[in-house]
Amino acid sequence: MQIQKRNIGLIVDDSLMRVYVAAPEPEGQYPGILFYSDIYQLGRPITFLADRLAGYGYVVAAPEIFHRLEPLGAVIEPNDLGRMRGNDDARRTALAEYDADGLAVLEWLKAENRVASGKLGALGFCIGGHLAFRAAFHSQVKASVCCYPTGIHSGKLGRGVADTMERIREIKGEVLTIFGAFDPHVPPEGRQKILQALKEAEVTSKTVTYEANHTFMRDDGYRYDPVATDAAWVEITTFLKGVLN
Repeated sequence: MQIQKRNIGLIVDDSLMRVYVAAPEPEGQYPGILFYSDIYQLGRPITFLADRLAGYGYVVAAPEIFHRLEPLGAVIEPNDLGRMRGNDDARRTALAEYDADGLAVLEWLKAENRVASGKLGALGFCIGGHLAFRAAFHSQVKASVCCYPTGIHSGKLGRGVADTMERIREIKGEVLTIFGAFDPHVPPEGRQKILQALKEAEVTSKTVTYEANHTFMRDDGYRYDPVATDAAWVEITTFLKGVLN
């Protein structure tokens, strides 16, 4: 279906956070999705993914995850310098700040009249996959999709060591994890650690691994895999529809 696009501003910790919102054009209420980018923020490859999800019938809200450190609207280029810049921003952002941002977007979605009551989910890529996983700690989040999430198994997220693995039992919704078999950032032992923890916590979850690399869903890089991406979208939309619709 056709979609509408706009930007809104939310104040979190006295910092203006831009949130890119994509929603279906037809009138009605739809599930709301907290949508997290990778370290490069909201460039075209990420907003394209947000737009695509909105077209399936979701109100998608994507925050700028480094709004405390980067100018409003900043897009980090996915090159060597951009990678260093994005990773440094990620390192300098406190865990509590990431969590506060996610909660602010969820509260906005709950108050948005086009979002159906009780139907909230999260989706993210790379560092955003980790953040979408943490969003599942909120009981209001019924479905979380984590695409090649980095740092869950190692506790790497922002300053200090993240307590994500220790809090998995707080998840009450369902989780879909998507991995690339050749992803150096989430090696097989890391994937297994996450999946075993989900199983032990009795979280309803599903995982899919593709013969692909990290960030294989970004269409602007050498690791882009259109076949794996299309297959992942089938899994994502089927999962979200099953839980939220």
